[in-house]
This record gives sequence, C-alpha cells and structure tokens, in this order.
Amino acid sequence: MRVVVFGRRVRRGPGEVPIRAPGSRAGRGKPRPVRAVLRGGGVLALAVLVLFLVVLSTWIGAKDTTLAQVWTAIWNGDGSYTTDVIRQLRLPRTLAGLMTGAALGVAGAVMQAITRNPLADPGLLGVNAGASAAVVFGIGVVGLASFGSLVWFSFAGAAITTVIVYMLGASGRAGPTPVRLALAGAAVSACLSGVIAGLTVFDSATYDYLRFWMVGSLAGREPELVLQLVPFVAAGLVVALFLARPLNSLALGEELGRALGTRIVRTRAFAVVTVTLLCGTATAAAGPIGFVGLVVPLVARRLTGPDLRWVLPYSMLLAPVLLLASDIIGRVVLPDDELEVGAVTAIIGAPVFIAMVYRRREASL
Repeated sequence: MRVVVFGRRVRRGPGEVPIRAPGSRAGRGKPRPVRAVLRGGGVLALAVLVLFLVVLSTWIGAKDTTLAQVWTAIWNGDGSYTTDVIRQLRLPRTLAGLMTGAALGVAGAVMQAITRNPLADPGLLGVNAGASAAVVFGIGVVGLASFGSLVWFSFAGAAITTVIVYMLGASGRAGPTPVRLALAGAAVSACLSGVIAGLTVFDSATYDYLRFWMVGSLAGREPELVLQLVPFVAAGLVVALFLARPLNSLALGEELGRALGTRIVRTRAFAVVTVTLLCGTATAAAGPIGFVGLVVPLVARRLTGPDLRWVLPYSMLLAPVLLLASDIIGRVVLPDDELEVGAVTAIIGAPVFIAMVYRRREASL
C-alpha cells in the first residue's frame, strides 16, 4: 500500500502506522481554513508592526523631529542638519536593526531545528566566539582601528570558526550529528574564550573596544556598511526558507528523514552555512546580541506549532520587532544617555525565556 507522507509516496506494509512529519497533511486531511487564515493574518499583522516600528525608529532620537521632516529627509533630502541626522544616523541604524533581527531570528530557528534542541542558541556553533576572537586579533595584533575593517574581520572569524566546528563534528562514521556539532562548538568556543582573555589582558585598548562591542549596539552604523552586509543576510534567509521542508522531515529522526527522501548530510551542511551567513553577519554588524535567537523561535513555535514553513517567517518578523523595540526603549529610557540594544534585549528576553521554561509549554520540535 502507498501513502502520501510529506508530499511523497512511501510504501507501507499492512498494520503499520502512517508516518507524519511536522506540517504534513497525511493522516489528518487538509489544514483547517480558519487556522491557515489565522497564521496568514499573523504574518500580515507582524509585517504592519515592523513597519510601524521602522517609522518610530527613524522618528525618535536625541534630536526632536517631526514625521513630516522624516518623510522629507528620506525622499527629498535638502542637505540640512536634520536630513543628515535622519539619513546618516537613524535610517542606517533602523536598517541594521531590521537586518540583524531577521538574521538572528531565522538563525535561531534553524539552529534549534538541526540540533533538535528547542533551547539551542545561534552561538552554539561558536559563531560569537569566532567573531570576538577575530575582532581582538584585528585590534591587538593587526592594529586596526576603523569599525568597517573590524566588521569584515568579525565576519571572517565567524565563518572560519563554523567551518572548523563542522569539520570536527563531521569526523567519524556517524557524521555531523547534532550532539557532535554541539560538543565541537562548545569546545572551540571555550578555546577561543581563552585566547580572547589572553590577548585582552595585555592590551587595554583592545579590552576597552571589546567591552563596548560585546554589549551589542546598532548605533553608529554607516549606510555603506549596511548595504554591503544586506546580500549575505538575503542569501541566508532565502536558503533557510528552502530548508524548511527537509528540516521538518529531520524532526522525525534520521532514519525516517531518509525514508522521506531527505539527504541528511546535505541538509545539515546547508543549514550550517545558513547559520554562518545569518549569525555571522548579525554579529559583525551589531555585536553578539543575546536572547533574540533563543527566545524568538520559542515564541514563534508557540504561535504556529512546530512546522518550520511557518516558524521561519514568524521568526523573521518577530525578531526585528523585538530588536527595534529594544533599540527605541534604549534611546528614551535614560534622560541624558542611551542604553545599548544588547542590554535591553537581555532585560526583556531573560524573563520571557524563564517564564516559558518554567511553564514548560513551548511547542516541541
């Protein structure tokens, strides 16, 4: 007998229970129209909320401006001081928040999917440690001082570290299993943390810059730098969306994933590349911002269920909402100064994460 499983025909013997992957229609008929409408409506509502926060982010700042001035500055720059503030400071900061948020949210969802661990963080592959080590090397050894040069050092460090972790995790007959990848990432991160500590002890300037960079910030990002990083994020998001279906199959386990026609090694390799592109770019652009890639996929699964075809779009929108809202709060919470976005996301994300773990009601992978 043949049954349809996740869009494929699989032979099933008499008496065997049909296999169903997350998001599959087999065994339960077509999805309820009401549920599909609610999910689609949620995506639309989140898109509207993101647009609203984009407007607020370009409007609110240390200098008082009106919405009319913001509109004029964006579309018809007149060379005034207000136009320069909006175009050179607020707009790149907002775009960096959108890019970084979407990258961290989707990277977290993919990371949790390939490790089959709902508490996995995008930095589990050593991305944050590799980026930080590269920044320390660039400042303390090479002598770089410009932020633009350090961003590319950070991105290269994240990419190289992820390749090393994947090679270590893929060694042996078992291949790159989730446990081996997690252990390799933890080992490499611990090693790089020692290197960072050793370099910063002997160079106070490196320590001062690293201390500021490690907090996570969107301020001071140049428009040219944001435009240079956008293609990496766009490529990572597109690949992640195409991986939704095979990652759904992997949620059933390796054997059943192979039975459904999923190429396990290739899927994991593309997933690791995706996490490197997204998390590496986000870390290079804003520093290692915590809790976004951890909490947002949990919330997305609570809203949509375990189907990654919905979890990924929700994470792509929820993360910029959290990041932009945190950045706006950081601008206005202190009377004469700003609170960095990384600190605000930690303050907001930690209680949400603790509450979800305490209630133990997060959706399973």
